[in-house]
Amino acid sequence: MKTNFIYTMRWKFILAFVLSIASAAATVLIAYRVLLVLVYVKPFTVPISWVVNRIGSTPVMVVAGGILFLVYFFIFSSKILGYLGEITRGLQEIAKGNLNYTIVTKSADELGTVAEHFNQMTEKLRKSIEEERNAERTKNELITGVSHDLRTPLTSVLGYLELIETDRYHDEVELRYYTNIAYEKTKSLKKLIDRLFEYTSLSGEGTELQLKKVNIYGFLKQLAEEFIPQLSKAGMSCRMAAEDDGLFIQADGHQLMRAYENLFSNAIRYGGKGKYVDIRIGKDDNAVVVEIVNYGEPIAARDLPFIFERFYRADRSRSSQNGGTGLGLAIAKSIIELHGGQITARSNRKETVFETRLPLL
Repeated sequence: MKTNFIYTMRWKFILAFVLSIASAAATVLIAYRVLLVLVYVKPFTVPISWVVNRIGSTPVMVVAGGILFLVYFFIFSSKILGYLGEITRGLQEIAKGNLNYTIVTKSADELGTVAEHFNQMTEKLRKSIEEERNAERTKNELITGVSHDLRTPLTSVLGYLELIETDRYHDEVELRYYTNIAYEKTKSLKKLIDRLFEYTSLSGEGTELQLKKVNIYGFLKQLAEEFIPQLSKAGMSCRMAAEDDGLFIQADGHQLMRAYENLFSNAIRYGGKGKYVDIRIGKDDNAVVVEIVNYGEPIAARDLPFIFERFYRADRSRSSQNGGTGLGLAIAKSIIELHGGQITARSNRKETVFETRLPLL
């Protein structure tokens, strides 16, 4: 708020001072005129004459004027002092921890500026505390999710190793069977730890992108070719459709590859019934729109708002039995947002679409 010079506290107090003097002088003058009339009225003649003769009219007028000045100055400055008291109460409230207290900005002077800054301070402090609480809650959720996902395979590994340690197997075939299960579970643990490290590194503030000019069509075509073995194993194939194969973005190729690998793996993992993974590339205003489409079972509407949250468990989108860690989509979201883009998902009985929007170069 810019304080107009004429509305500053200094000028308000000067105005109150001048008005108090003027009002006191006018009141004394009016009283003097009234007394000049009343001195000739019989009931008032004696006391007025006594005061004038014994004390003097001038001292009486000076004393009365001084008292009236103080009264008028208190009246004229009460609004300013009352507002100052309101600001003081606000400071006391915030000292008590009431960050929802707001002071109404009533003037354009320094007190109004203080009130506005006070409100801004409480708002920033409130947001800061809320962010701290969210960070603490996020940390606790992360620890809970990691503990859950680590405990299950680790318990299984320990169980089979215990069978081997205590020689509770019939022959070498059964021994190899137990060993293979423990080995596969250990690989799952390593995969989860690697994904967790990847996610936490992306969530930090120190992530720097090595941005280069990338042709999105060529980039995704190369990615689709790298997934041919996985597609063949799943009995699927990839189809590409592009409105324009000359669309470019600024991106860190390595990081962006990780994001689309996660989306592509997710489409293969859960879209096997549809036999196809489609990649659609288009343009919308100043954004490149990429859609990764699968035709498997739809995602439940209640799960869609949460599928990009780490460790979120849904019947199909976060099932460790299908080889998922619960972090792939969260990693993809972090990478896309690091590039200044957005990622959304929609699903119906016909298709499930993961859509990314990245700034067009």
